[in-house]
Amino acid sequence: MRKILRPLCVAVGLCATLPATALAGPVPTLSSGVLTYTVDVNEPDGNPDLKVFYSEGLSAAAVLPKGLADAATALPGLRAANVIADKDGHVIWRYEPPAGEDVSNFRTQTYQGRRVLTWWQGSTAVGHGSGADYIADEDHNIIAKVTPGEGYTSDVHEFRLTPDGRALITSYREVPADLTSIGGPAQGTVLDTVASVVDVATGTVLFRWSALDHVPLSDTRVPKPQSGSVPDPYHMNSIALDPQGNLVISLRDTSTVYDVDIHTGDIRWRLGGAHSTFDLGPGVEFAYQHDAEFDDPTTLRLFNNNSAEPTSSLGPSSVRWIHLDFDTRRATLVRDQTHPAGLTAFAMGNAQELPNGATCVGWGMAAHISEFSASGDLLYDARLPSGTYRAYLDAWP
Repeated sequence: MRKILRPLCVAVGLCATLPATALAGPVPTLSSGVLTYTVDVNEPDGNPDLKVFYSEGLSAAAVLPKGLADAATALPGLRAANVIADKDGHVIWRYEPPAGEDVSNFRTQTYQGRRVLTWWQGSTAVGHGSGADYIADEDHNIIAKVTPGEGYTSDVHEFRLTPDGRALITSYREVPADLTSIGGPAQGTVLDTVASVVDVATGTVLFRWSALDHVPLSDTRVPKPQSGSVPDPYHMNSIALDPQGNLVISLRDTSTVYDVDIHTGDIRWRLGGAHSTFDLGPGVEFAYQHDAEFDDPTTLRLFNNNSAEPTSSLGPSSVRWIHLDFDTRRATLVRDQTHPAGLTAFAMGNAQELPNGATCVGWGMAAHISEFSASGDLLYDARLPSGTYRAYLDAWP
């Protein structure tokens, strides 16, 4: 049953100038200069007591074309903010950073045995950010500020806490590189993406992994570097742990998920892209993915964007569950969850496992947050004023 509930309105001033392609999906209602956050579906057999966690505003994680990025900066109503709302769309808590800073990747996690709020905060570049990661308690007081140390800053894409008090953090840095393999100059500059493992309590860096040191530039799927721009051939957008405690790293711009030995830095296996360790069964192939993590010891879940820009796609975006047979090196599609509207998110997106086999999906730049039952029924769906990098459902406090 489809339910139209009370909209939450947010004034946005010049919002009418934002192209519809910015949302890559149904555009929220525009009336008298107001964009509305609207809950369209809220079924009683979902998880009604869970709260919605997301960051609103145009995120540093969105790889926006220059014209669209310029338009976005003229929209004061798309101010970045962390939001907790109930499933009817009523805001329970909202945090806006100081002027000149953005926030993103807002969620609940567990630190030292207690539930906490975490997010990234800092300055925005094209497709990434430079700042720090924050941890706040149940009273919303900040209890820790975390960076990767040694001159690195935290990027927006990943801040994942592990049960033993470590943090998995992404960083971006410009470094010299020979770009001839991707059509650039021999003495060029490239954006390297780096995964760091940090002990939160002490700030000690336990492990560091550079994409440039381990993945050939020629594996990228992005176009030839443009004159005057610094190419981003890897675009690391998630880090998680595999069942053995190694790192699962998603590189969007190689369309590959890597399993990295956390002691040596060696790549143990690759899924997808130019040099997949696994043979891909029907329906497994994905492109420009986000949020790769294990659901169980042999099932990897990821958000398959299937698109890298607002004007073209390889098909609808989806959440994809993939079984990995490590003996036969065969990858098999278990489930593929699309949105009923066939949404395509050219940037951002995530999925979260919920009780009773349900799944929360943040549709990135397609500007929806959804909940699906284990059988694929749509239990909850909300349209947002702008895309959100990730979205979560959880109890709070």
